[in-house]
Amino acid sequence: MDYPSGAPTGAVDAAPGAVSSNPATAAAAASLPATAASAPRGDTRLVDQAQPPPLSKHNQGLSPGKQVLQSQPPASQSPGQGQHPRAKPHGSPHSHAVETPAKPKSSAMAATVAPSDANLGLHIANRLVEIGCTSCFAVPGDFNLLLLDQLLKQPELSLVWCCNELNAGYAADGYARKRGVGCLCVTFCVGGFSALNAVGGAYAEDLPLIVISGGPNSQDHASNRILHHTTGANEYGQQLRAFREVTCCQVVIQHIEDAHMLLDTAISEAMLRRKPVYIEVACNLADLTHPSFARRPVPYALASSHTNAASLEAAVEAAVEWLGSGVKPLLLAGVRTRPVRARAAVLALAEASRYPVATMPDAKGMFPEDHPQYIGMYWGPVSTPCVCEVVESSDIVLCVGGVWTDYSTAGYSLLLKPEKMLRVDNNRVTLGSGPTFGCIVMADFLEALAKRVAPNDTGHVIFKRMALPPSEPPPQGEGELLRTNVLFKHIQHMLTPDTSLISEVGDSWFNTLKLKLPKGCEYELQMRYGSIGWSVGAALGYGVAERQSSPERRLVACIGDGSFQMTAQEVSTMLRYGLDPIIFLINNGGYTIEVEIHDGPYNVIKNWDYTGMVRALHNGQGKLWTAEARTEPELEAAIAEALKRRGELCFIMAVTHRDDCSKELLEWGSRVAAANSRKPPTTGYGGH
Repeated sequence: MDYPSGAPTGAVDAAPGAVSSNPATAAAAASLPATAASAPRGDTRLVDQAQPPPLSKHNQGLSPGKQVLQSQPPASQSPGQGQHPRAKPHGSPHSHAVETPAKPKSSAMAATVAPSDANLGLHIANRLVEIGCTSCFAVPGDFNLLLLDQLLKQPELSLVWCCNELNAGYAADGYARKRGVGCLCVTFCVGGFSALNAVGGAYAEDLPLIVISGGPNSQDHASNRILHHTTGANEYGQQLRAFREVTCCQVVIQHIEDAHMLLDTAISEAMLRRKPVYIEVACNLADLTHPSFARRPVPYALASSHTNAASLEAAVEAAVEWLGSGVKPLLLAGVRTRPVRARAAVLALAEASRYPVATMPDAKGMFPEDHPQYIGMYWGPVSTPCVCEVVESSDIVLCVGGVWTDYSTAGYSLLLKPEKMLRVDNNRVTLGSGPTFGCIVMADFLEALAKRVAPNDTGHVIFKRMALPPSEPPPQGEGELLRTNVLFKHIQHMLTPDTSLISEVGDSWFNTLKLKLPKGCEYELQMRYGSIGWSVGAALGYGVAERQSSPERRLVACIGDGSFQMTAQEVSTMLRYGLDPIIFLINNGGYTIEVEIHDGPYNVIKNWDYTGMVRALHNGQGKLWTAEARTEPELEAAIAEALKRRGELCFIMAVTHRDDCSKELLEWGSRVAAANSRKPPTTGYGGH
């Protein structure tokens, strides 16, 4: 099968100290009000972001197609405030509780600055707060210290100090998934290169990140000197060139006169394209004032993408005709339905059409799983039971926002044919092997189609005839080593509408994707990029975002031991800022997902005393409770106790057998291995 491309159609580039020649970018920087022109792809309204800031009363009376974003205080206390009462220690022989009160927030955060004292660094902080990014994940270094001093002066922006730049990038990724945009601040080269992997993941996952790096003194660029922290060249563009591969816009601020224009250009591009951007600030400019910073910034007015009315009408008419000819059409939702408006439009179309609805694995949680038309996850041979058969036997599959990779297609083994698909992407609609209609915003098409589509529930009736009620593994025997499927049976029982579930790369994918999310339960994974260790930092960022916007929620993270060893330090940051996730550390002695793709001695890892290490990270600051579970009764007791301990980070190590994994991972791993091991075609020369 030739899978339709899910890759973005291009990226904006910018030379050092200049902005891109792209029309949307140039328009964004034209004047003091950061007004961005209509972007060529996607629905670019910030109000469609994951958790957008509410619009203020000043937004009333705007011209159609624009929303003004106003600065606003956080919805709740910042990390480190509002600690929950101390809970009683648990008496289990496998548990250990340690806790200390959190220290009060520094008075420096409460300082205010007169407009006449505003400088570049404070202006950056104001812009971040204005777009709803009220936390910045940072690691100090000599090139960004002066900038960090200025960021601290904005009372509505909290800085979260991370253990290293890679983890800070993962944290900004997690924060962006909840709040719609994230930010990290690093030092030059040694910090930026460390963060590069995390920023690449955010680019792959369509997440707006504002990457701010301190840079060399503006006077050093023409000095012909070799600078510390660099690769030894006497020019300093190496970090910029690296970030061109993982950001949609890059600006280097070396002159205070054009700093406002360059900053607004980059931030506008991040919001418009839902991709990371790179902002490099010379280390000697951060505290300089300029007339453009002397008053509160003019609010952003981000232009929306505009749908071509004629193209929309033609696409809807063709789609209605084709869907009307189908016997058992089906609706398949992909990961690019993440924006709020797109999700609402998919839901409205589902209810108008009465089609059965399946989601791709990386779109789990983007369609309500308690909806009567939801049938489960489509992932080829590792789909929810009966879903693969219904999807691949449908004569028309209306696929919205799908991204087709070797991972999401189980090694390119799907039987779903492009000629049976009506594909709705960010800026185009394609009917099977036939025509493509361009210049159409996804949500506009879905909303228009919902008004005209004829209802047809045949596919849903077929699914209900063959579907079986879900089953659970039976209780384990006394003393029997905990099984993975039993572990996730109990995690299923603890999910509530106020739970946010984060799954690490690996067998946790397959086990959490089988869970049924209650209404309101949120779910995140990183499938396209699949960077092992992502979830620890992402849990930090997501937890910080929830503390600000919905403190009643509680995060649950499922992390494998191999992944945890890569980014474990950030648990100390969670403790430092008083976050209270429940972390399940699944200890099976290796990289299970890689074992099932291609095994070898390199997939065996050194076992750690994981609960002991976490207690060492605690070291008297924050609130921590740990437990170890090797049997089902121990697991049940640990979960029951963890649920009582709000305000405490609860770390549960679940020990399972090295070869205990889901059957879905076995099947998926063999297919991905087959795709990876394809040999070049024979040419007749030398046997190759």
